[in-house]
Amino acid sequence: MKTNYHTHTQRCLHAQGTEEDYIRAALEAGVSVLGFSDHAPFPDKDYGLRMPYEELDDYFFTLERLANTHASDIIIKKSLEIEYLPQYTSYYEALWETYSPDYLILGEHFFLDDSGRFYNITTQAEDTSVYLLYARAAAQAMKTGYFQMIAHPDIFAMSPFAWDRNCDAATDLILEAAAETGTILEFNANGLRRGIHDYPDGRRHMYPHPNFWKKVPGSGIPVIIGSDCHSPTQVWDECMHQSQAILQTLGICPITLLEDGSSQF
Repeated sequence: MKTNYHTHTQRCLHAQGTEEDYIRAALEAGVSVLGFSDHAPFPDKDYGLRMPYEELDDYFFTLERLANTHASDIIIKKSLEIEYLPQYTSYYEALWETYSPDYLILGEHFFLDDSGRFYNITTQAEDTSVYLLYARAAAQAMKTGYFQMIAHPDIFAMSPFAWDRNCDAATDLILEAAAETGTILEFNANGLRRGIHDYPDGRRHMYPHPNFWKKVPGSGIPVIIGSDCHSPTQVWDECMHQSQAILQTLGICPITLLEDGSSQF
């Protein structure tokens, strides 16, 4: 069964295509469930590369309308991908109460450390010790109950450092929190689309990182493949097939369906 719960549109300002374009591509590819999870805005600050806050109402209205229009052809799910910052607690709760999303995805591209310093994990890691800060922030986020899934949990591996003990420790922190909270880990196909790059310890994809995922089998943590598509052509492409093959090699059997969720806060 082909499903994808991680889909972006042109609303986020760094993807192409409307919601209808992605639905057409999903139907052509034989996808049964398509979840839209565009990058969520914040009400008081533009953190970049996300839909304007003023579009939030129209986004959910459009998804509801298209879900009804295409109900006989495909299941449409409505969601958002969003970072966790503790000062927005009331906002996360308002998202659930106002829009009743089917799920929320934690995409922790940026976070606050214990001292309140802001980090972007993809661009501001001075060394691998920052990975531990990221992992603690992600664990805190998972424990809130706002998020059903964590996108690209190993995105810290984008930074230009060799895998070391901090990487292992960060991985353990994330997996422990996911196991404790029942949060689904996403194996992110978009990392494969980014290609192979040179790192101090060899050539590899930025993510998914094999050292992270080899710790998952036997943990009991559910895993799902997410396209993280930013173009209709990526809804179901070769990188989705490649993701399935990699997980099979690791002995991980991914789930394909998410239960309609509600927040657990």
